[in-house]
Amino acid sequence: MARYTGPKSRVSRRFGTNIFGTRGETLALEKRPYPPGEHGRSRRRGNVSEYLVQLQEKQKARFTYGLSEKQFRNLYQEANRRPGVTGETLLQFCELRLDNIVYRAGWAATRPQARQFVNHGHVEVNGDRVDIPSYRARKGDIVSLRDKARQIVTVRWNMDVLDRTPPAWLESSDGGQQVTVREVPAREQIDVPVRESLIVELYSK
Repeated sequence: MARYTGPKSRVSRRFGTNIFGTRGETLALEKRPYPPGEHGRSRRRGNVSEYLVQLQEKQKARFTYGLSEKQFRNLYQEANRRPGVTGETLLQFCELRLDNIVYRAGWAATRPQARQFVNHGHVEVNGDRVDIPSYRARKGDIVSLRDKARQIVTVRWNMDVLDRTPPAWLESSDGGQQVTVREVPAREQIDVPVRESLIVELYSK
């Protein structure tokens, strides 16, 4: 399945939480706090199968980070081969994606916008231009906006108006236009509302 480009509010209403982080999703959830579709109002949430719950958690994580099914499964398989807790490692891989770091740094309002910034070559890693959103940063990497990108109106607006504080595992410098990966994020530092243990259970079947 390709990257999702449809209505964002429908996805958020399906899972009952703001997935992409836009204001429109928040308004849609307040106005229509039930799943989309003809039978959304009458759909029962309590009587669901274990498989459906696991699938929903996987889809929630996949949509949040903007990954295709193949990308997400490959990340899981790599995380499963690593020592440690598989679910936590999976989320760490997602957090260390370059587009997510751009979002966490506050340069982009949403992850899809951050992905676009990276695709357009507005970001550098350790002084080199990187235009691959899935690029995985490592501890000690320095991620910064390129000189021209620092003058983009959208970037300035995001930094000045949204004023998002980077998480503790990122160290901001150069007026907020550069961040350093201090460490691999711990689970308690990842604020994505996903139960990763259910995702592991789903893929383990």
